[in-house]
Amino acid sequence: MNYSFEYIDIILLAMIAGFIFLRLRGILGKKSGFEENISTSFAHEADPKKNEKKINSENFDENAKKEFLTGAKIAYEAIITNFAKGDLKSIKSLIDVKIFEQFNNVIEDRASKGLVSDTTFIGINSAKIKEHRENNNIFEVTVDFVSEIISCIRDKDKKIISGDPKKIKKVYDTWKFSRDIRSSNPNWSLIETQT
Repeated sequence: MNYSFEYIDIILLAMIAGFIFLRLRGILGKKSGFEENISTSFAHEADPKKNEKKINSENFDENAKKEFLTGAKIAYEAIITNFAKGDLKSIKSLIDVKIFEQFNNVIEDRASKGLVSDTTFIGINSAKIKEHRENNNIFEVTVDFVSEIISCIRDKDKKIISGDPKKIKKVYDTWKFSRDIRSSNPNWSLIETQT
């Protein structure tokens, strides 16, 4: 008699678990494969009507700056981590052709010497807009980033030749992003880096 109640309990719990699973799936949805990869997109999260407004010096207000910095931080982390891995395909839409070539040359040089970059991105301490200007329909924004990164370069025998895999270092970068104000494309491109 006791055993039959255990089977009923198991069946009852399985039915409850199935019901909860179906409710969660109905509420949260399921992955369809068409989701946008946020780490490789520098588009702003905004309603479509807001994106219709062309950005320029007059309407680059505090809200626009805050929105821009949110995207800039995502782009910064994506660019740093993918560059360290040697994967420029994932960030090609975020960087200018000139920067792409510079990064690609460094990656090819590293590979030809058998060197591997071992980088862990800890986080961004601060990101501040240094300046912004409009020049010939191109809107440029310069940002000062302060981040924390663990980084070292290893040779083919995995021997450390520079950096420290146990030490967090503070990194100061100044990056310049640009966007054509005539374009409906909300994406920005990295056009200049200073360390």
